[in-house]
Amino acid sequence: MGNPRGVTAELLATTGVCVMPPADVARSLGVDEDVWTRFAAHWDELAPDPYAAELGIQRLRRYGHFTFADGVATPMPTGAFVQPHDSNPLYVERDRHFEPLTDAFARDPLLDGLLRLLGRFATALDDVAEWTVKVHPFRVVASADGDGRPTPEGLHRDGVTLVTSLLIDRRNAVGGESTVVDSDGRPLLTTTLTEPGTLLLGDDRRTVHGVSPIRPVDASAPAVRDVLVITFA
Repeated sequence: MGNPRGVTAELLATTGVCVMPPADVARSLGVDEDVWTRFAAHWDELAPDPYAAELGIQRLRRYGHFTFADGVATPMPTGAFVQPHDSNPLYVERDRHFEPLTDAFARDPLLDGLLRLLGRFATALDDVAEWTVKVHPFRVVASADGDGRPTPEGLHRDGVTLVTSLLIDRRNAVGGESTVVDSDGRPLLTTTLTEPGTLLLGDDRRTVHGVSPIRPVDASAPAVRDVLVITFA
């Protein structure tokens, strides 16, 4: 079996998008199921997203900002989150303020390992001395009378170099299909992240991505989709 990091980096660089299976992610990080379970508990500490609420979407999140150089992630003040003009059409150049990552989340060894792993993939796309890294844990919730929309803006870019989405948990949910197309709209990948630990990676400079709504399997309980979106720019 080849090195999963090398295989992923090559696929990402050549095709612009790839999926890293949970076993390869866990192997690359050197973690087991107990570590994932502990890490997933951070999603119970997320805060309501007031901007999604304006659209009638129940979404919780937090936000972290780091610099990354020479394999080391350094926390930075979060400040406002602003997306560039050629990215998310819903929030172009709008200052959005989110609750920061909890101290426990920001210091979690698994997050540090993820940032170092993703830093290797970012380097496969571009030779940059220092990266700006944004960390976004999301929880999207859907009820029987309303879909949960992970990407209400539809197909979009994030205005970065590397965009990644790591599935943390998925409960009582159908839908949530991820679609990635190239800059001309040609389909590159369609997949539904169903197994925790699955990592979707994309070269944001030459792809566009979106996720379909989720809804409950059992209408008497909410559908929940927890993901960790990390970008390198």
